[in-house]
Amino acid sequence: MFPRFADSAAPSRPLFVVQEADLAAWRASRPPTEAAWLEATGFAAGLGELQLLPGPDGAVAGAVAGLGAAPARARGRFHLASVAARLPEGVWHLDTALAGADLESEALGLLLSAYRFDRYRPQAAQRASFKAPEGVDVARIEAMAAGEVLTRDLINTPASDMGPEALEEAVIGLAARHAAEANVIRGDELLAQNFPMIHAVGRAAAEAPRLLELRWGEAGPRLTLVGKGVCFDTGGLDIKPSSSMGLMKKDMGGAATVLGLASMIMTLKLPLRLRVLIPAVENSIAGNAMRPQDILTARNGLTVEINNTDAEGRLVLADALAHAAEEETDCLISMATLTGAARVAVGPDIAPFYTDDEAVAAALSGAGAAMADPVWRMPFHAPYEAMIEPGIADLDNAPKGGFAGSITAALFLRRFVGEARYTHFDIYGWQPSDAPARPKGGVGQGARTILAALPEVLGL
Repeated sequence: MFPRFADSAAPSRPLFVVQEADLAAWRASRPPTEAAWLEATGFAAGLGELQLLPGPDGAVAGAVAGLGAAPARARGRFHLASVAARLPEGVWHLDTALAGADLESEALGLLLSAYRFDRYRPQAAQRASFKAPEGVDVARIEAMAAGEVLTRDLINTPASDMGPEALEEAVIGLAARHAAEANVIRGDELLAQNFPMIHAVGRAAAEAPRLLELRWGEAGPRLTLVGKGVCFDTGGLDIKPSSSMGLMKKDMGGAATVLGLASMIMTLKLPLRLRVLIPAVENSIAGNAMRPQDILTARNGLTVEINNTDAEGRLVLADALAHAAEEETDCLISMATLTGAARVAVGPDIAPFYTDDEAVAAALSGAGAAMADPVWRMPFHAPYEAMIEPGIADLDNAPKGGFAGSITAALFLRRFVGEARYTHFDIYGWQPSDAPARPKGGVGQGARTILAALPEVLGL
């Protein structure tokens, strides 16, 4: 069930939103009994502070939430979501001076505060629901929330129920909901149709590897999204230690995120032609698993030396990107939970991206700030190209030395996109601990930023 705003005609109580600097003036504007109550209870409008307001009959007539001061707000996002779970049951509406991007962000946070992953265990529902604040684009916010919920549900589902076959079903289901076209290339047919690296990575798993494709839209600029769909990653023969394998159900976070973004685009009926490609595999161990120092020939003819079977994501993406680049596109974007190096560089909360296009970079950077979806540009640093050239083959999938791991992975991918206008996101796809509107677990990164940047990037 995707979160939606409450019926605008429903009876509701006000949730006043007050910054610390405005508290005195706002309190003076309230009825004397209410002002006295707020002073007696010590309400100071601190960030996340909540005080219920009694009515003449003793029932809850409303509530006031504190927004603190700007420095405190800068340390987080979706601040009103932190009070949503503490409100009494019923419908609420915001009474606030917030406007523009700030108001839209808080409205989205209120919707996402209701998210629960309850597939395996019932979860207590949030008692409060909210009307859409005046002045926001309701359809857009609900579409973003629905796309984010899809992404979270896909990532949170363990590999026992979210292998390549289930990911295929998710793509087909999304296509059916939006009258889109879905196509699947599966198993040995990947070899017949020249996707050798997707096949090599996934051939040792119980479920066959596959390339999933979704197409939607008949007119407008062309947007191609490619998402890494490694449904579980053991590391292959270069097996991960258990401490590193524990979160590998999220290794299809790139696929989950592009599907969430595709959901937003199709729900909003943006005037473009959308193509989504997802190489869906499980990186497992068996007698037919790829081996260290094997050399594979990619779809575009480049040879790749496998110096670590745990650097498999870039292999499946390479074939998918080469396939994407064979068809005209105005913008090609890949998203992947690709490297631990990206987490070392920017931590779990920021999605680094790579592009050679200055206009795309500016659009994404501006949109990330406006959408409470932080991103950071990283360089396609050409002097590091030599690090991905092993000598015995055209490319090395796991350069030695440990330096610049996210950059070298991005440079590797860039070798497969030809002349396409290309951007790569190296995301984490996981919220390590509970935060407002972002419970611990799977999370989308970069999708809202891309959605907001599309009008500028594609001239919509």
